[in-house]
Amino acid sequence: METFNEILLDVWRDACRTIELNELMPVVRSHLSASIPLGRILICRYDSGSGDLETIAGAGERGSARFRPARSPDRHEAAVIEKAIEEGEYRRRTEDDQVFTAFSEEDPGGDAFILALPERDEGTYLIVLFARSGVMFSDLHIAMIRRLREPFGVAVENDKRITELVRLREAAAADTSALLKKLSRKEVGDRIIGAEEGLKTVMERVALVAASDAPVLIYGETGTGKELIARTIHTGSSCADGPFIRVNCGAIPPELIDSQLFGHEKGAFTHAVETRKGWFEKADGGTLFLDEVGEMPLDAQVRLLRVLQDGWLERVGGKHPIRVSVRIVLATHRDLVTMVAEGTFREDLYYRISAFPIFLPALRDRLQDMRALAAHFAERSAIRFSLPPVMPTDKDIELLCRYHWPGNIRELGTVIDRAALLGNGASLNIAEAFGWAGDRAVNGTLPGKGEAAAADAKTIAPLDDIIAAHIRAALRRTGGRIDGPDGCARLLAVNPHTLRARMRKLEIDWRAFRTGRH
Repeated sequence: METFNEILLDVWRDACRTIELNELMPVVRSHLSASIPLGRILICRYDSGSGDLETIAGAGERGSARFRPARSPDRHEAAVIEKAIEEGEYRRRTEDDQVFTAFSEEDPGGDAFILALPERDEGTYLIVLFARSGVMFSDLHIAMIRRLREPFGVAVENDKRITELVRLREAAAADTSALLKKLSRKEVGDRIIGAEEGLKTVMERVALVAASDAPVLIYGETGTGKELIARTIHTGSSCADGPFIRVNCGAIPPELIDSQLFGHEKGAFTHAVETRKGWFEKADGGTLFLDEVGEMPLDAQVRLLRVLQDGWLERVGGKHPIRVSVRIVLATHRDLVTMVAEGTFREDLYYRISAFPIFLPALRDRLQDMRALAAHFAERSAIRFSLPPVMPTDKDIELLCRYHWPGNIRELGTVIDRAALLGNGASLNIAEAFGWAGDRAVNGTLPGKGEAAAADAKTIAPLDDIIAAHIRAALRRTGGRIDGPDGCARLLAVNPHTLRARMRKLEIDWRAFRTGRH
């Protein structure tokens, strides 16, 4: 028995480190045959509900073992198998006992033994051992065999987990492939067009803040790619392995925002039929991206401030605080400074979240990226619509650069999609893709900025000069003030951060309008 203890230790070691059952069986058989007159060994799975018996691994004297394909045992065989499961084992009673033919194509005669493992959800696993032809297992052999139940149980559990992981990996790969096809992308990673050009300053700030846990506030017009920047911050942070969850604060009804963000307990209100985790708890260990934070009601802003300050929250109807560790990234297209002055956004929350702002330029302010963006969307459109890839020409880029782009990158993607469909794989029909705005875009007039088309470009001042003169006039009227109800941004109906970015580009010094040196 001391020698068998050493063999059993070897079986345990191999059962724990060998993943595939088909690889494990020959190794185990070679260990056991030193102490047990073992001919063949099989691992089978029996489903008492359906009555199916399947052999999933085995080993014989020559390495491989012949066994029957999946089948349903007859009534007598099923009764014996059920009895073996109930009692934990079954041994051949007489030489005429033909039950074991259910497991093997060739029954060599002699002794045979069934060792049943504890029942599992997917069926009961049976270890079937055949003695060498004409040989009987002794009582000592049977005692040894019974000690194999635990290591075989570990091996089966490992195999089951690996099989499930393979299934989940294949399902995930199929889902990823389908999603990439739907999004017309070749890779999973997000590609930021213009990271070295129009967004260079933005990406430098992203690199600075990503590794910290400081809240980040992203300003930008609709369609400028705020979520993409938020995901980039998440990817570069210490919580990159955690979840990234996006919540559009403007899309949640005010009466539900507390429940959505912080969760609720069962019975907290009329339709709370079960306890529910909020987005903060679901994002624990990861990043929560609060888009359109300017739309959040004041009472929800109070609770958001508490979570940001001390990391604790309470579910609606809850009695105990819950600790969460969440990286917060926020975004808005609203002028939060003006909202603070008007009392529609909490001042303390604003100062808490605005420690590190990132300003995303509008597409019209990063025209140097237009060619790369248009080529990216043209390639995407070709994949999406199964068309030959057609890249934009110089004339196409010229037309695109003369448009105002109120919808920014999102609108550009839509226009290129439409141009690809209209061109039907032969070209990008940019002019027609603009629709009602096309004529004005082609003729150099921005939509919504007047109906007169330019008859002669030489008689028209550059647009930057006109914009600069208009901003200077507004600064003179407001005495150089930019923010607030009497500021230049309010007068021009633009976001103060957008105005400052435009002023830096046009080299306009607002301080000169405070001192009167303009």
